[in-house]
Amino acid sequence: MSPRPPSRPPELPGYEYQTLLGSGGFADVFLYRQERPQREVAIKVLLADVHDPAVRRQFESEANVMATLSTHPSIVTIHQADVSADGRPYIAMEFCSRPNYGVRFRSERIAVDEALRVGVQIAGAVETAHRAGILHRDIKPANILVTAYNRPALTDFGISIAAGEGDLDDSVGMSVPWSPPECFADPPRADVRSDVFSLAASVYSLLAGRSPFEPIGTRASAADLIRSIETVPLAPLDRPDVPPSLNRVLAVAMAKDPAGRYDSALSLGRALQSVESELSLPVTGMDVLEERGAAAEPHPADDELDAHTRIRSITTLPAPGASSPNGPGRVRDPFAAVAPAPGAVPGPRRSARTVPETTAPTVLRPASAASPTPVEPEDPAGADRPGLRRGRVPAWAVLTLVTVLVLVLGVGAVVAVRILFPVETPAVASRTTAPVLIGSADVPVPEGVTIEPIDMGPGIDKARITWQRPEGFDASDSYTVHWDIDVDGYEKYAQPVTVTGREAVVLDMPPHQDQVCVEVAVVPSSGAIGEPAEQCASP
Repeated sequence: MSPRPPSRPPELPGYEYQTLLGSGGFADVFLYRQERPQREVAIKVLLADVHDPAVRRQFESEANVMATLSTHPSIVTIHQADVSADGRPYIAMEFCSRPNYGVRFRSERIAVDEALRVGVQIAGAVETAHRAGILHRDIKPANILVTAYNRPALTDFGISIAAGEGDLDDSVGMSVPWSPPECFADPPRADVRSDVFSLAASVYSLLAGRSPFEPIGTRASAADLIRSIETVPLAPLDRPDVPPSLNRVLAVAMAKDPAGRYDSALSLGRALQSVESELSLPVTGMDVLEERGAAAEPHPADDELDAHTRIRSITTLPAPGASSPNGPGRVRDPFAAVAPAPGAVPGPRRSARTVPETTAPTVLRPASAASPTPVEPEDPAGADRPGLRRGRVPAWAVLTLVTVLVLVLGVGAVVAVRILFPVETPAVASRTTAPVLIGSADVPVPEGVTIEPIDMGPGIDKARITWQRPEGFDASDSYTVHWDIDVDGYEKYAQPVTVTGREAVVLDMPPHQDQVCVEVAVVPSSGAIGEPAEQCASP
């Protein structure tokens, strides 16, 4: 089935049409230039042939919901909602100029730190919506836009519902690859844990380059995807830079049974923050507006805005073996049955060492004149021996004496051996391991390096770098790719990026340069780095 042609952009007072941004099932999105104040805005317009009253009410509801939540920094801002002269409802909203994550995760490898940052920030947006009594129901990478300041922003609340509804009239409009199993039940159901599933599925997609249950290399029908979502276990992410803890967080958040998941988007966000902390990454702030009535009374000297609390701190999870209300050394793991913690050992806990009954317990007390004098045990064998002191020799004195004797005997033995059996020391010690070669001529050089600028809207700020695998080179080995640039302030562009199993990567292009050059080098498993291949282009 071929896609429908876009509708005619309406004439809107105070706006000048620029271009088409995208099309959906019931609406098109156009880029307009607003006259007062002057700025670019994205305007979503309902199709003229949509006369279903329920769809039109849903469109109007989306504008009201997004207006309620759009003060959140990770939710797209709404500017205006109205009806055009030809009778089509429209919503004017913030224009996010960068490609959305639905485009990016299919075309480039997204780093773990970026996926975690996006997950935490969108978790704050989803938690804020839930506290306002709204379920999104269609969280997916394509609905996570990217602002001009490179911050993710959630959009498209078109099929959102009140959080307490539970049963759904139908599941029309939901995106199957990121929807939880309960949305396909009879009758379909949804609660806050359904959005938790979809958000985790979106983070999984950013790291996997595909939706969670999508077969690799083939297309699956909607029925096949639904069957997999309902029955197939979630496969761990096959990336060496993804820690086991992150795989576990995603497995818990995407449990088949909603009761096994995190009970809120806030809990999922904090779990992702814990992974950031584990990886020594900056912990991303999570913006969550306090529920009404929950904020403390502000001090008169404080700014009025301080009354609106934003949760930015991370809740530190107790380390294994830490004390808890369950008893010393025992921490209850509520998700152990869903996904065991990394490194967890099944079986009974190790019991404390048993002390034989014949051994008297040792009690350490501080020395004090008021302390009772201990009763010394009788020593029949030495009680009548002259010069024998009652009591025991302190343990520290015995250990000190033994240590000194061992050191004296050891040093004396070494000196004696060197005097009796002199050994010539070679002038240069031999190496037991081969050094890592930098620029080794034995490693092949990539060929056919190309630089393909990517049009990202106003100006070009990214480029797709491709090259050919050298003959005889193992596909499991890696490459390093970086811009050859030596300009103050551009150090980040010169940082090498490691690529494994592919001959392509998308990089941020250094701006304001008449010519850019990229270097690609082979890094085989031996550790040697080959001579780089260089290619230059004019943006």
